[in-house]
Amino acid sequence: MKEVTFPKSLKKGDKIAVISPAGAVEESQLEKGLTLIESKGFEPVLGKHLYTKFSNGYNYAGTEKERIEEMNWAFNNEEIGAIWASRGGYGCQHLLRHITLSRFRKNPKWYIGYSDNTVIQSFLLKNNFASIHGQTIKTSSFGVTDESYNLIFDVLEGKRPKYTIDKTPFNRNGFTEGTLVGGNLALVYALLGTNYSFNFKDKILFIEDIGENYYALDRMLISLDLAGVFRNIKGLIIGGMTNMGDEKDNKSYEERFDEFAYKIVTDRISKYDFPTAFGFPNGHIHDNRPLIIGANIRLKVAEKTTIEF
Repeated sequence: MKEVTFPKSLKKGDKIAVISPAGAVEESQLEKGLTLIESKGFEPVLGKHLYTKFSNGYNYAGTEKERIEEMNWAFNNEEIGAIWASRGGYGCQHLLRHITLSRFRKNPKWYIGYSDNTVIQSFLLKNNFASIHGQTIKTSSFGVTDESYNLIFDVLEGKRPKYTIDKTPFNRNGFTEGTLVGGNLALVYALLGTNYSFNFKDKILFIEDIGENYYALDRMLISLDLAGVFRNIKGLIIGGMTNMGDEKDNKSYEERFDEFAYKIVTDRISKYDFPTAFGFPNGHIHDNRPLIIGANIRLKVAEKTTIEF
């Protein structure tokens, strides 16, 4: 793998494109986020189809053609300093075959998002560009801490995060370092066997998810195992697992770190010995702190878990 390119840092006054690559959004859902961008000294530039709606079995933010057009405009517009997804949902996979990076390669920019945006971040890393796995503009139904956004602006301005989190009984101690890959587990799973899948060799994998039945979580993990993912990675970080299983039966349904989901992960990786850190605050949770996909990190799992970029 070639050296990963980090986009240049933003300075006050730079423009941030806000686009909707997947699900549809309402203007009211973005007001707070757009105001925050302005308050930090940046200029939000709204995509032509940001609020477009197209219903085709799902409420997309426009047709595939419209969303592809908007994505390529954002990537290749030389006046844009960063790209921030309005939300996830479903639809980013539609775009993968059609993204062009002709001008982007000469002027790389940060792409910010999570959930369905994982596939865009995998695409970027396949092309040797880092991205930010962090909160989208739309305020999620969980609400989001101010720190979740402030830390994204820190990365945009050139700072690198360092995290310390408490241990969990599921952790597996150890130290490793390597390139961080991953994101939403359902999308990591969906890309397996395609040309757009992450390269897992000697990487540190991050996964999070929401709203999956326990058997579906188990199926995805087994698929990763059968594909050799766990045999190849050097470490594993697990973030939010929420709204898992059946709401009627799961007492942890609203918890950000579902213990039974964590147990399923633990069982599926038990034959491997890489360091494993559970409970990282990233995912579909209230405190969603950014990770840099494509960055080299140092992971130490001990009495306290530390992650340094």
